[in-house]
Amino acid sequence: MAAHAKPNHDYHLVNPSPWPFVGSVSAFVMAVGAVLWFHEMAPVWILLIGLVGVLYTMFAWWSDVVREAQGGDHTPVVQMHHRYGMILFIASEVMFFVAWFWAYFDGFFNYDAVEQYARLAATGAHWPPTGVELFNPFHLPLFNTLILLTSGTTVTWAHHALLHNDKKGLVWGLVITVLLGMLFTGVQALEYSEAGFQYTGNLYGASFFMATGFHGFHVLIGTIFLIVTLIRAQANQLTPKHHLGFEFAAWYWHFVDVVWLFLFATIYVWGSWGVQLSH
Repeated sequence: MAAHAKPNHDYHLVNPSPWPFVGSVSAFVMAVGAVLWFHEMAPVWILLIGLVGVLYTMFAWWSDVVREAQGGDHTPVVQMHHRYGMILFIASEVMFFVAWFWAYFDGFFNYDAVEQYARLAATGAHWPPTGVELFNPFHLPLFNTLILLTSGTTVTWAHHALLHNDKKGLVWGLVITVLLGMLFTGVQALEYSEAGFQYTGNLYGASFFMATGFHGFHVLIGTIFLIVTLIRAQANQLTPKHHLGFEFAAWYWHFVDVVWLFLFATIYVWGSWGVQLSH
């Protein structure tokens, strides 16, 4: 009886859960399986077992969180702390991408550093390295930029509709945003298939694919996030006053948009102009 009594405070003391332990074991199995598979010491199924465990933990744990929210455990104080956590998570993601921008600019500005003999040999003393053919920034990259900018508009439309209790507008806004996210991924795959360079063998290819590839991975995560939000919207789990999951999905999507704008402006456009000026 005492365990189910209404608390006299605004904080949520979570019930005992198996998911932290299950998730930790699954992540460990996945990591060990990946290392063994990369070194050809074990088949890939060890990695896959760990991956399935991680994905199931994510589904089950977040399902519990949704049930807690539906049960009234997410008070205004709890929601505020969730927002703090999401802000810190996005801040950590920003620093993650700072590392890839740093790697690219280090190559861009120091391609002919005389004290780095190996780099001179690898780049041919100019940037991009010898044999690298750059993308036209105003072709597929610009098209993908317009796609993401439009998706930022549609997810904002969905949020506006939710605040005004317009379910139809909410659903259609999310559907269009998800479709635009899928289109972005398809266009990026097409772009990669036409690349005039590879990931291995040169500094430009490594820094380019790490920066844009990780962004593409984040677009996939954001698209899944929005699909889950769409399913919850269809199930009437989002209300004008209680829609923290939607807010976080929208925040994450806007973060993905902003990162791409920096990628497009620096690696595609500025990188292309910088090469033309250097020649």
